[in-house]
Amino acid sequence: WQAIKDIIVQHHGTDLVHFFYHRALEMNNQDQGAVHSDDFRYPGPRPQSKEAGIVMLADAAEAVTRAMPQPTPAKIRDVVAQIVNNKFIDGQLEECPLTLKELHVIIGVFCHILNGIYHTRVAYPNKQEISHEQDSDPELAEKNAGEPPQIRKNGTPRP
Repeated sequence: WQAIKDIIVQHHGTDLVHFFYHRALEMNNQDQGAVHSDDFRYPGPRPQSKEAGIVMLADAAEAVTRAMPQPTPAKIRDVVAQIVNNKFIDGQLEECPLTLKELHVIIGVFCHILNGIYHTRVAYPNKQEISHEQDSDPELAEKNAGEPPQIRKNGTPRP
């Protein structure tokens, strides 16, 4: 259980909470002297294990892609790469033993998973449309009685 507790504590590292930091800057007319970024950072510690680093990156990647209005594979790839790069530049991964090669693999795996979650789906006909088609063709209704509808590649029911 300790390993899980450690990951929970470490998965935000000392990240800047951007939303609240930028809101504070706006409220103070962009005066960076009045607003200190350290006041808007998680207390840490930074990830100490590969697993904690991966959870940090996964949490951020999932949150950002969930908020995207129309995620496409290209947008997902760009945002995941940007997240990993920003965490690296900010020093969030300095205490965890992930290599650059592993970070590239992580980006690819995250993109594969997120594209699977957010891919567009075919609009399937609803039951009323299928029933209406069968009602208008008695021979078809008799033939398909009790059988699940056959769907064409374009999403329409097959007679």
